[in-house]
Amino acid sequence: MSFHWVDILIIALYLGLSIFIGFWISKKAGQSIQNYFLGGNSLKWYYLGLSNGSGMFDVSGTAWTVTILFVYGLKSVWIPWLWPVWNQIFVMVFMAVWLRRSGVMTGAEWITTRFGHDRGGKLSHIIVVVFAVISAIGFIAYFFVGIGKFAVTIFPWDLSFSIGGVTLINEYVYATILLSVTTLYVIKGGMYSVVATEVMQFLVMAVACVAVAWFAMDKVTPDQLDAAVPKGWYGFWPTWDKGLDWTGLFDEVNTRIASDGYGMFGALVMMMFFKGIFSSLAGPVPGYDMQRVFSCATPRDAAKMSGLTPLILFPPRYLMVAGLGVLGLVLVTPVLQAGGGEIDFEKILPWVINHMLPAGLRGLLLAGLLAAFMSTFSAFVNSAPAYIVNDLYKRYIRPDAPAKTLVRASYFSSVGIVVVGIFFGFFSGSINSLTLWITSSLYGGYVAANVLKWIWWRFNGYGYFWGMVAGLAGSTLKFLFFPETPDIYLFPLIFAVALAGSFLGCLLTQPVDDDTLISFYKNVRPWGWWEPVYRKAKAVYPGITRNGDLPRDTVNVLVGIVWQMTLIVAPIYLVIRRWDGLVVSLVIFAVTSIILKYNWLDKIKDYEPI
Repeated sequence: MSFHWVDILIIALYLGLSIFIGFWISKKAGQSIQNYFLGGNSLKWYYLGLSNGSGMFDVSGTAWTVTILFVYGLKSVWIPWLWPVWNQIFVMVFMAVWLRRSGVMTGAEWITTRFGHDRGGKLSHIIVVVFAVISAIGFIAYFFVGIGKFAVTIFPWDLSFSIGGVTLINEYVYATILLSVTTLYVIKGGMYSVVATEVMQFLVMAVACVAVAWFAMDKVTPDQLDAAVPKGWYGFWPTWDKGLDWTGLFDEVNTRIASDGYGMFGALVMMMFFKGIFSSLAGPVPGYDMQRVFSCATPRDAAKMSGLTPLILFPPRYLMVAGLGVLGLVLVTPVLQAGGGEIDFEKILPWVINHMLPAGLRGLLLAGLLAAFMSTFSAFVNSAPAYIVNDLYKRYIRPDAPAKTLVRASYFSSVGIVVVGIFFGFFSGSINSLTLWITSSLYGGYVAANVLKWIWWRFNGYGYFWGMVAGLAGSTLKFLFFPETPDIYLFPLIFAVALAGSFLGCLLTQPVDDDTLISFYKNVRPWGWWEPVYRKAKAVYPGITRNGDLPRDTVNVLVGIVWQMTLIVAPIYLVIRRWDGLVVSLVIFAVTSIILKYNWLDKIKDYEPI
């Protein structure tokens, strides 16, 4: 395909504006690593919320979401519970406040406030650093491969070349250019540049999303959509089986459903909810989401920032997803069927962009998708070096290093992580199994130890370390012996292994010292099994009180999950013009918003009184 000059101009202006803003606002970043990684805790919570939402709007995730909407219809909104998508609600309701009260810079530094500085505390600290750095490298490799494949299906220019007998194929060249542009302004301005550019990028994405939804509604009628989908495609509530049969319409979709392993849909949703509770109680993984919590000025701001994230992320994203899905169902399906051979449903997104969008709108959508990629990538590039500089270099190598030296070390760390990630991306074909092992093991082994650290006073650094190791081992066994089984169905087994490692590592060693536990409890004030620590803290701080918010937090989490679901389904109902579903969604959104306003927002406490 050939690009219209309007599309090229829009993309060029977007890339130029991203670099300009990143450099223009970067002057404050070099004053200290607190400024560089956390924006000096002076950034407004709503800017951080826009930045956080922008960082979660990635290209690969959008393409996948379009695919599952195409295949599963309205029931597809339950499938992102695999993560779970509503872990942000737990962060919003209470986790952000608990994290921000600690006053630290990284998740690894936070661990020392919970487990202290003895050997167990050091082991827990080190494993969090390892987790953060390796997962960041894995994601950078994932971004490298993903944006490269996306770019070559969209852009018409062949940029491949040979050097020293080695040929750099087109997708690698595109990926390297885009990663380099993003890394440039992230390194220059740190958190200031990341947030400023992500706010601009979010606005670009939002405009693109609305434009795509409008275009789809203009080009596809409800009758056309009805004729293109099977019975049950409009059904929202999960049934025990998938409830969809594409026979006669698009037989190959039935094969896709079978390969996904989502046939027992009701059982899948139940298992996702079970896993989701524990995954969410574990708190955010050490990465960009946690970093934005630490960047907020106060705990209350951290909670509001986390609440703003789903509010600004899901409506525009699902306008785009629904628009692209509708265009795919009605206008791309005949093309996919006529192509013969194996059908790649992930090509729906680039095909719509290449063949269906007019000049101007195509450039706007591509700028929006590039913004989505750059936002997510820049978030990782800024967050991971904080662990290297603050938790390794400053802690173990040069504790007295001046601010300029630490910021300079941040530059090198950022470049190093990106280079290593790109290296893994270049050889992704040969290390695919290793990459899958890393991501599966890291996230499979994370949950048990990270739930216990919040709710049980007796849990210590040794328990945390061995719980993480046992979880990684359990996930590895899954990958080696049950590679075809979806992770979600083996989660209870992996969780049990990690739980056993946590309890054994904890109960066979000494508790955390009283001073550390009292200090942690005084600052964070979590609910759970903290009675012995509460009594000791009471002797030191007579005015201290227990956290009695568990019932209210539970209600707010449940209401918040429903509230977030309306933010997802309402845009879809709008685009497919199911007005009854849209009205019901908006009414539920209004009711749940009122409940959260009075039962959550008005009752957030920066710090508990002592």
